[in-house]
Amino acid sequence: MAELRTAAAAGPGALPAPTALPAAPGAAPALPAQAASGGAGSAAAAVPGGGSGGGSGGGSGSGSGSAREGWLFKWTNYIKGYQRRWFVLSNGLLSYYRSKAEMRHTCRGTINLATANITVEDSCNFIISNGGAQTYHLKASSEVERQRWVTALELAKAKAVKMLEESDDSGDEAVPQTDKTELQSTLRTLSSKVEDLSTCNDLIAKHGTALQRSLSELETLRLPADSTEKIKQVNERATLFRITSNAMINACRDFLMLAQTHSKKWQKSLQHERDQRIRLEETLEQLAKQHNHLERAFRGATVLPAGASGSSGSAKDPCCPAKGDLSDEDDDNEFFDAPEIIPMPESLGHKRTGSNISGTSSDISLDEPYKHQVEDTKKEKRTRIPYKPNYSLNLWSIMKNCIGKELSKIPMPVNFNEPLSMLQRLTEDLEYHDLLDRAARCESSLEQLCYVAAFTVSSYSTTVFRTSKPFNPLLGETFELDRLEENGYRSLCEQVSHHPPAAAHHADSKHGWTLRQEIKITSKFRGKYLSVMPLGTIHCVFHSTGNHYTWKKVTTTVHNIIVGKLWIDQSGEIEIVNHKTGDKCNLKFVPYSYFSRDVARKVTGEVTDPTGKVHFVLLGTWDEKMDCYKVTLGTGDNGTEGRQKAHEAEDSRMLLWKRNPLPKYAENMYYFSELALTLNAPESGTAPTDSRRRPDQRLMENGRWDEANAEKQRLEEKQRLSRKRREAEAARATEDGTPYDPYKPLWFERRKDPVTQELAHVYKGGYWESKEKQDWSLCPDIF
Repeated sequence: MAELRTAAAAGPGALPAPTALPAAPGAAPALPAQAASGGAGSAAAAVPGGGSGGGSGGGSGSGSGSAREGWLFKWTNYIKGYQRRWFVLSNGLLSYYRSKAEMRHTCRGTINLATANITVEDSCNFIISNGGAQTYHLKASSEVERQRWVTALELAKAKAVKMLEESDDSGDEAVPQTDKTELQSTLRTLSSKVEDLSTCNDLIAKHGTALQRSLSELETLRLPADSTEKIKQVNERATLFRITSNAMINACRDFLMLAQTHSKKWQKSLQHERDQRIRLEETLEQLAKQHNHLERAFRGATVLPAGASGSSGSAKDPCCPAKGDLSDEDDDNEFFDAPEIIPMPESLGHKRTGSNISGTSSDISLDEPYKHQVEDTKKEKRTRIPYKPNYSLNLWSIMKNCIGKELSKIPMPVNFNEPLSMLQRLTEDLEYHDLLDRAARCESSLEQLCYVAAFTVSSYSTTVFRTSKPFNPLLGETFELDRLEENGYRSLCEQVSHHPPAAAHHADSKHGWTLRQEIKITSKFRGKYLSVMPLGTIHCVFHSTGNHYTWKKVTTTVHNIIVGKLWIDQSGEIEIVNHKTGDKCNLKFVPYSYFSRDVARKVTGEVTDPTGKVHFVLLGTWDEKMDCYKVTLGTGDNGTEGRQKAHEAEDSRMLLWKRNPLPKYAENMYYFSELALTLNAPESGTAPTDSRRRPDQRLMENGRWDEANAEKQRLEEKQRLSRKRREAEAARATEDGTPYDPYKPLWFERRKDPVTQELAHVYKGGYWESKEKQDWSLCPDIF
């Protein structure tokens, strides 16, 4: 207030000229000074892109969260070309609608700018792409509008990336809530500001009175007629200014009284919501404990046949669950008197050893040099791993703070995991590689498409009992699978991005096919279930014919996260396209329903030629088998009757794929398939970044979960420090004006796919040559 008192002493000339006042009669209207009043207009004008919207229609920024909105032209297809759409940029998301009125009920698409690339094509065109799943080709009405949009998008992207990094660093720490003290402090601040405004009002009234007195004295003087008229106008404006300031002070005082009146009600409502949340958490936790206890008691009361306990290891104790025992393990886990856990050697470096278990012996020494311990993949594959321990875990205490969050950013104990990384799970897609071998031998592209469809479905068969999550790979982590001599293929995966998590995969077969994919995994925990949504396109190319197939994965849902036995479902649709011939196969994964009489986990599909004529009908389940029926066209549209006859004609049925049986005692080994049991077996000659060399994963496989959790925290902290170091180097390079190369994967490079026009990481070669020379000098130290 010292400044105000100084202004008062200095006289009327020290005060700023009044603005935004009603014009006097006969005078030109005054323009409102929005910058002084803090209105939304000044904020929009201060931010690039906050002005009028783009395209042919007007739009504006607003202070309510929408950074920019307006009309743009969006490319739809070659028939319709560019179509006019209403775009809204808000909170790091770009959404579009067919019209402004449609904003109330239907959003046509949204792209997250935090993971998007913005590319300017020419004076009016620009492209927004998130690396494959979504690409928007947009056109503004002019070069100025295009630049406004691009500037606003770049600013929104920078802000979204910053928020993403801040949420990543904060982990799952709870957000502090406004308490009573903060509320009272806010009210005191408001009261102080109103007092300041009252002082301003007194000063304005004082100087306004003095001004009017001076003007009245001027009127009594003999002045030209024009001057007298001007003095009257100034006098009227001064009066209006004093009236306006009084109204403003009254409004502020009313606001303060209203805030004080309702503060107690707000505080009471907030406390009520807090109490309700605490009671709900306690009730859910108690319910989960009771459910777990009842299941154990029920299993304990079940009469087992003679000799059953001896064959399974030892008897279970249903009456002594640990406090808060809400493990995410299957409810059928048993306690074993002698769990087969192989000791972990002290060294956790690149020469770390691992388990080498055969089907007949578990008494294996690990004291020999590493080269004698690793499994010889050319001779015998391991058929067992150490049994999964039955550790107690309070699941609800961890998951209650994860609702609505991206699961890849939440630090989780290894108790939720299985001893495989996401790269190894991705490699499991090749378990039924023989389907692609058979497809490569097909002369008909339509028959070939049937086998490709069966291969697509087969990749989900290993998930039916696999309720544990794989390890999130570290940036730069790799995994190779060399089965060239046994099965004719070899595969390489690399983690090419950390946020968002993205892995690139490339597999070549000497039987005439190549499989590649880049998958980004996004997941959301919704309280009762967990949704896992893979983003990215899978490519399969057959060398002899040049047939190029692409498809995407469906959504995986894990149910009964808190209460009950975990179970997994797949739902959605897959369109497999042969880009050379135009053939298509549409697969539908039917979601499970309690009220449906249909078979569970059902998958249906149709194989059509470019004209839309159906040639094959596919039917089966994603966890058991897929059958194919050849359609003999009859009467009806597109051979509807003939298609029905194909279902009934058993002689046209052909078995495409059937799931391999699980190994013996698979329920004690994370329900791993025969291929999965071999993936983490130590092998000589692999890269230092290979998932087999990851120490926390190896410790977990050997049953040493406490040590695995500590090692997992160490690796995550090491990765966090590496990321911060790269950010600091980039910031220094920006300040100095020197070029800076961002992180680039070692074995994959980002290219634009000529078929799908998507940006994706493609294998650039060199890995197998480096393995042959044993030259890993370029590999980073991530473990």
